[in-house]
Amino acid sequence: MSQQLALNLLNEAIKIGVMVAAPVLLASLIVGLIISIFQVVTSIQEITLTFIPKILTTAIMIILILPWATNSFVTFTKMLFKFIIQVSK
Repeated sequence: MSQQLALNLLNEAIKIGVMVAAPVLLASLIVGLIISIFQVVTSIQEITLTFIPKILTTAIMIILILPWATNSFVTFTKMLFKFIIQVSK
């Protein structure tokens, strides 16, 4: 296996990982930002106020993207197994 091929596989794995993680992280970031703005406007200085909405947002986003993420990982794994079979011949 060439070095370029290994780098391409690693690049694809990182790209899929980022694509799956990005919606969850962005949703959590947006909720955290909205709550922070709310805290500044209302002068509420409770540190733990952001945790429950962020946890709920993260859980909901994971549930929503789970079928797509699973499909992405399965597709990548099938491609990886096909590649392993081709390289081992």
